[in-house]
Amino acid sequence: MPLIGTKEMFARAYKEGYAVGAFNVNNMEIIQGIMEAAQEEKAPLILQVSAGARRYAGQTYIKKLIEAALVETDHPLALHLDHGQDFEICKQCIDGGFSSVMFDGSHLDFEENIKITKQVVEYAHERGVVVEAELGRLAGVEDDVQSDESIYTDPDQAVEFVERTGCDSLAIAIGTSHGAYKFTGEARLDFDRLEKISNMLPEYPIVLHGSSSVPQEFVEMANKYGGDIGSARGVPEELLRKAATYGVCKINIDTDIRLAMTANIRKHFAENPSHFDPRQYLKPARQAVKDMVQHKIKHVLGCSNKI
Repeated sequence: MPLIGTKEMFARAYKEGYAVGAFNVNNMEIIQGIMEAAQEEKAPLILQVSAGARRYAGQTYIKKLIEAALVETDHPLALHLDHGQDFEICKQCIDGGFSSVMFDGSHLDFEENIKITKQVVEYAHERGVVVEAELGRLAGVEDDVQSDESIYTDPDQAVEFVERTGCDSLAIAIGTSHGAYKFTGEARLDFDRLEKISNMLPEYPIVLHGSSSVPQEFVEMANKYGGDIGSARGVPEELLRKAATYGVCKINIDTDIRLAMTANIRKHFAENPSHFDPRQYLKPARQAVKDMVQHKIKHVLGCSNKI
């Protein structure tokens, strides 16, 4: 089955009050674990590739791994560029067969963000590719995305931005953040802001980045077997599920996958000190990815049995 875009996927999600999971991929085991989970749950799916993943594995390798997955299944799947930093990176991915790209101009001033986003939109739409943009800034660190402070999205600017750029979805800042250390005090999201933006952009798909929940069981497991993750805390899952009822159609998840894999690999090494074959420790790591994604689909995204 060929790659698909996200327009119809998001339209149904908006109408039925659920979100589609966008999971970051870096290697074969992550792709396999995610695909197996989505197939079993009959859930819509977005696999996304960051700048760090493109450097680590190479765009061609990741694209071919995903093509291999499509040979083995007819499961509908969108391939998305996560946090494209400039027009050229977006162009490379569009020309390379991605079905969706994100231009992240959140670090730019408002007018410059509009200018480049519009340029990406025009190039992408001519080739049947959809575009996600970002307005507002998330704190935290993940791959090439780094900011010391959050700048929440202004609702009036969001409306103007969408109208002037023609972007197909918009990532906003309402309190989530990148990485494993999201909150030091009580976790909260600005639902009043989200509701206002959603009401001002009716039936328009909103995106949440930095939405891993950082399950404490995996923090504890990693630390038990030699890790030093410390006080990592994510977005409570009930807040993410609530966000899906306010027009959030896409929720990005990366850190939780990394954490589940690493905790299980540490556990495997501690319990099997004689093992040195990568297949021995990557097999349980792949299963951990599958289990994590299935949990997200069922209990956070609410998108089981939607295809």
